[in-house]
Order: sequence, then C-alpha cells, then structure tokens
Amino acid sequence: MSSSSGRYRYQPQYSPSAPQQPPYSSYYQTSTSNAPPPSNSSSNYNYANVSSSGNSTFPPGTPQDVITSFQMVDRDRSGFIDERELQQALSSGFHHFNLRTIRLLMFLFKNPHQPLAVGPKEFAALWSCLGQWRGIFERYDKDRSGKIDPLELRDALYGIGYAVPGSVLQLLLSKYGDGSVRRVELGFDSFVECGLIIKGLTDKFKEKDTRYTGSATLSYDAFMTMVLPFLVSYD
Repeated sequence: MSSSSGRYRYQPQYSPSAPQQPPYSSYYQTSTSNAPPPSNSSSNYNYANVSSSGNSTFPPGTPQDVITSFQMVDRDRSGFIDERELQQALSSGFHHFNLRTIRLLMFLFKNPHQPLAVGPKEFAALWSCLGQWRGIFERYDKDRSGKIDPLELRDALYGIGYAVPGSVLQLLLSKYGDGSVRRVELGFDSFVECGLIIKGLTDKFKEKDTRYTGSATLSYDAFMTMVLPFLVSYD
C-alpha cells in the first residue's frame, strides 16, 4: 500500500506529544489557583520517592501541585488512576475534559504494565504535555474567546510544524460539530485531541517515510495498526 502526504513540514520545532517529553525542569507552570488544595491525609504516601508495591514513581523535580493532583484522586493509594480519576484530576487543574479526550490520553500515556491506568510517571508526562498545549491554545486563541475556530486551529497546527490541508481539517472538525451549519469551535480538550491526532498520525507516517519525501509504502496490516488507534471511537 502506498500513501503520500506532501503537506507536512519536517523541521525541528517541538510539539507536545507522548512519550517523549522535554526535561522536567522546563514544565509549563500552570496556575495553581484551580489545583486541588494539599491533603494532609495523603502525606504518608510518598509517591515522589518509593512505592511499596514497586509501581513507577514521580520523576525527580516533578512540581508539587502535579503530585498533589494525583494524590487527591488516587483514593485507594494503588499508585495508579483510572479514566474517571484522571478526568477529575485534569478537570481540576486545567479544564473540564470529556471522556473521549481522556480515553485518547489514556491510550497515548498508558502504563506498560497497567494498560487501563496511568501511574505517577505517565501522569507527570501527561501534565507537562497538557501544559504546553495550553500555551499553544492561548497563543492562537487570538480573540480570547476560550475557543479555537478553524482558522486558529490551522494556524496553531502550522505553527508547530503541520501544514494540514483544508480538506483534512474539515474532516477532523466534522466529528466535533452538532449537525448544524454553525462554525465548529473547539474547547481546550477538543483542541488537544485534534493536535494529538494530527501529531500522532504524522509521527507514525514519518517512521515509514525515512527519507522525508512525503511518500511511504506500507503493508495493509501496518497501515491499519498505525491508523486505527487514532480513529476508533473513544465515546
């Protein structure tokens, strides 16, 4: 099977994704005004250092508000959180996230030993990623509406290295419409979802297009394995 994409740009610009992340010292510092307050009841569970069950721990230098957000929702102190707990943590620290976006994030940041859960290491990487997407969202929300319209989405994707054709953008945006003729506008969670889909599929394509020609040849199985995780319904 041959596929081509002549519209993405190969350049060293960074766009947030999983699993690679910048150093933890460069976390985008989100406002802590909406973060859950510290909890004394969880202070005896030291996520940042050692987990008695051998689970992954927070990387050194992880901001305290990130650790606190995880602790507040990990009520059984298992060291892992499920999709509902992740939704609660992110909605407290960033924005209300719908479950569709949460499930895509769970897929991208899943723990290798607990595929239906997120541990401290994955949560820290996810939080850092979302902080950077928040910076991109605010930069391109030119009218400060709290929403990203199609032109702003196009500019945002181009700004991080993806010259996505208009036809592809229309197809992507159609999943967020309500069936009316009104222009689709994306909240932060849907914007993150769009960005991660575009970046994820482009990165997968680039693995096959090793010469950066904009074309690649791959088997049917490889194509389906590459695309389906980003297209299945997470509702």
